[in-house]
Amino acid sequence: MKVTVFGTGYVGLVQGAVLADVGHQVLCVDVDAAKVAALQAGQIPIHEPGLDKLVTSNHANGRLRFTTDAALGVSHSEVIFLAVGTPPDEDGSADLQYVLAVARTIAQHMDGPRIVINKSTVPVGTADKVRAVIAEGLAARGASYGFDVVSNPEFLKEGAAVADCQRPDRIIIGTSNSASEARLRELYAPFNRNHDKIVVMDVRSAELTKYAANAMLATKISFMNEIANLAERLGANVEAVRRGIGSDPRIGYHFIYPGVGYGGSCFPKDVKALVRTAEEIGFDPLLLNAVEARNAAQRHVLFERISAFYGGQLQGKTVALWGLAFKPNTDDMREAPSRTLLESLWAAGARVQAYDPVAMQEAQRIYGARSDLVLAADPEATLQGADCLAIVTEWQIFRAPDFGQLAQRLRDRMIFDGRNLYDPALVAGYGLGYVSIGRQPVPRSE
Repeated sequence: MKVTVFGTGYVGLVQGAVLADVGHQVLCVDVDAAKVAALQAGQIPIHEPGLDKLVTSNHANGRLRFTTDAALGVSHSEVIFLAVGTPPDEDGSADLQYVLAVARTIAQHMDGPRIVINKSTVPVGTADKVRAVIAEGLAARGASYGFDVVSNPEFLKEGAAVADCQRPDRIIIGTSNSASEARLRELYAPFNRNHDKIVVMDVRSAELTKYAANAMLATKISFMNEIANLAERLGANVEAVRRGIGSDPRIGYHFIYPGVGYGGSCFPKDVKALVRTAEEIGFDPLLLNAVEARNAAQRHVLFERISAFYGGQLQGKTVALWGLAFKPNTDDMREAPSRTLLESLWAAGARVQAYDPVAMQEAQRIYGARSDLVLAADPEATLQGADCLAIVTEWQIFRAPDFGQLAQRLRDRMIFDGRNLYDPALVAGYGLGYVSIGRQPVPRSE
């Protein structure tokens, strides 16, 4: 099949490359000429395991192409994906300007029937708005072509997006049009062989499914952080609690790890957008507001522990920081807990020496050159002259450090672990102080 994808961000680029890899002819359209030129030259703008090889190989064999020519994109295929950004507006609602701009472009250049597939995360009712914009554009041209607007939300995890796209656990198709359903079944047939993963529903239910999924996962994270705060105050160990409740198959082990809050491009934005949608229809989303409030508070926990240890006197202190990305296997720092910690430390007068396996360039782009930020060459280099260590992202490289070296090089022999990577008893054996989440702190030996 011929397929057009508008947008070459995480969703559009991954979806386009994976569709091309099974034999579809995919044309990706983006307004950013520099990004398109880079992609044509084999330069991938994001870090996503396996994506670079997928893009370069399929571009080389001609199944995956990139262009800024929107008219060409519309004429290329009867099947058009919308995979453009929906950033949060000032009030927390999803900004649909890019989605609707593509809808106007489609209406302007349509020369026959089209199936418009909304892959972007959008509020309930967006398909109706896209349909209205296209109909209005066609009417202005005096044209009359059949078209359908389908909701087909993505469920990709950053850091595992390629695998999620190649082996989806479900494929949601929101349409009441049997012809559109058949066409999408054909498109996704290579990914639907083991058992039927396709779930067909009405458009509005499909739109809500995406938000409900992310809100549920965010709720599990915030719930576990709430329990972690209780555990600390009650003398319990949240890791033991996590294993205890995770063994219940009704709960499971996924997304119940305590930490310093969720971040990234999806959970914060989508919870806010769903809250805003609820408020617009006069419904008070008590649970969603609590999820957001707990996460906002949790992002400050690590700084509060560090500040408390130093009696609020952080001026002149140097903190080694391990992890900048909001999660492992990505360079994404959008809404990353590391940013909350960095900015709080700087405001208190501390210096930071940070390392992340892939997000260093992104940190440099965000913060530029600062006298109070050193981007180190490796984890060990962050320890040079550091008073303490803070851990924010659970990269594999941080899981088995040389504790003897940490005890020797950290002036105050303190570790503040926002991801509970270590056994407190093991750390204590090296004379290090250890503060984690939802567990009793270990004092350093004198």
